[in-house]
Amino acid sequence: MAVIHISRAEAANDFDGLIVRAGMGDEIIIDDTSPVVLKRAVRQPGRLLSEIIASAEARGSNATLDEDFGRDLKEVINSHQEPLDPPAWD
Repeated sequence: MAVIHISRAEAANDFDGLIVRAGMGDEIIIDDTSPVVLKRAVRQPGRLLSEIIASAEARGSNATLDEDFGRDLKEVINSHQEPLDPPAWD
């Protein structure tokens, strides 16, 4: 894992290559007037359902997970199956 210091102009010449390097674990510091760091994101595991329920109860939520919860959740997920269509960047 390397730390690479590079100017903004140099970064613009091969930004795709820098993304690949960051994905492999290198840390890229684009350093002109205000440094920007490009590095691989660390995924954090989600919370346990028991933690979420405890948090909801601590906040006074009256939501319940009844026997139909799983079916309802599947209906919500299946009703939003359209593909992500992000806006095109200029």
